[in-house]
Amino acid sequence: MPSKQNLLPLAGVFSGALVWGLIWYPFRVLQDAGVSGALATLLTYLLAMLCGAFMLPRVWRELRQHHRDGKGRWVLFLALSVGWTNLGYVLAVLHGEVMRVLLLFYLAPLWTILFSYWLLGERLNRYGYLIIALSLGGAFVMLWEPHLGLPLPANLAEWIGLSSGMAFALSNVVSRRAAHLSVEAKSSSVWLGTALLTAPLLLWQGGLPGQLLAINAQTWLILALLGVVLCAVSFVVQYALAYLPANRAIVLFLFELVVAAASAYFLAGEAMQPRDWIGALLIVSASLLSGRLYGATGKTHG
Repeated sequence: MPSKQNLLPLAGVFSGALVWGLIWYPFRVLQDAGVSGALATLLTYLLAMLCGAFMLPRVWRELRQHHRDGKGRWVLFLALSVGWTNLGYVLAVLHGEVMRVLLLFYLAPLWTILFSYWLLGERLNRYGYLIIALSLGGAFVMLWEPHLGLPLPANLAEWIGLSSGMAFALSNVVSRRAAHLSVEAKSSSVWLGTALLTAPLLLWQGGLPGQLLAINAQTWLILALLGVVLCAVSFVVQYALAYLPANRAIVLFLFELVVAAASAYFLAGEAMQPRDWIGALLIVSASLLSGRLYGATGKTHG
């Protein structure tokens, strides 16, 4: 019978997969209530950062020390990459089909191989070439339209989903490169980086004060609850990854796709086509194989 010590990391991974498989829905509810995806992202991640504020003094001391040591650039790279991961993810699932966006996001193992070669000097082995083939094959099956030519994302939401998956891969590689950063610092970068990238977008769009004043009490409650959930899931996932082998964690995180497929069907009436399922099988296979390439790196998404 599994001990409590063994069950907690499993619960952490499944909690993270459950949250990220369902999180598209409350963001769509907020959009229907008049809160744009960018504004909802900014507010929820600021609230998550406030929720985790009890640890910030120690984090700021650590970051100042790394800045003096000349290692602060990795904090910036991590914050920006994870910031676009989360902002792009929200914008993509708000305006695109949930599962197609998620499957494009889960091409991340392909980009991870390329970024690892660039930033870490890691060479491909046979699994790396197979991951590339499976990922590209899955994308080709999903996206190819004979009358449109090249198999490319069909709309802006899918392009954003693809780019956020690239940012997710980059954030994981940077996280591995920045091994000197504590779990607390990496968790804080999730919230801070997302807020830093979202704020300029909202300022450029304009009308921010009016949007804030238009938010009613019920909507603020949803935002607050979502912020608390995002804060909590960041910690539980980081805790889980500290105790689970990476190849096992990758398998468990794919539960996110199961949750997303079911929730998209029942809550939004979105059903996948046969070729989407074939593409999904190839992309999931690539994700499973990636566990043979990499050690535990920390899932910064969320």
